[in-house]
Amino acid sequence: MRQRFTTYASAEAVEDAFYEALRKGDLATLMEIWADDDDVVCIHPGGRRDEGLAAVRESWAQILREGGMPIRATQRRFVTGAVLAVHHVVEAIEVRETGKSRTVYCHATNVFAKDAMGWRLVSHHASPPGESAPADVPTASGGVLH
Repeated sequence: MRQRFTTYASAEAVEDAFYEALRKGDLATLMEIWADDDDVVCIHPGGRRDEGLAAVRESWAQILREGGMPIRATQRRFVTGAVLAVHHVVEAIEVRETGKSRTVYCHATNVFAKDAMGWRLVSHHASPPGESAPADVPTASGGVLH
């Protein structure tokens, strides 16, 4: 079992810390947010299914190798129970290409579980919204997002 330094009182607090760690490129904090369980799962847009802490850590280490990710969660919707919470968000990610910056979007589902030590992330699944996305969510076009 890993040592936990932060106790999160709500799933919302974990999610806020998750996106802040991504913005800062803080892999240590990012991994502290995950449940201490080899059943955790992370699926990046267009990517494979990473299962277990080691695989999840490696996938985020590759993504954050050049620093933080300019990302923010918008259009957040929560379904929260006593020990399980599911959050649906739209991720807005700033991407720089050939001197230009643009925003791309992903739909993401974050699942949190509560144990004796507080709330932790157990699953993150993100994907581009696709061509049939609602008008208020621009579609993503090409490239690896995260």
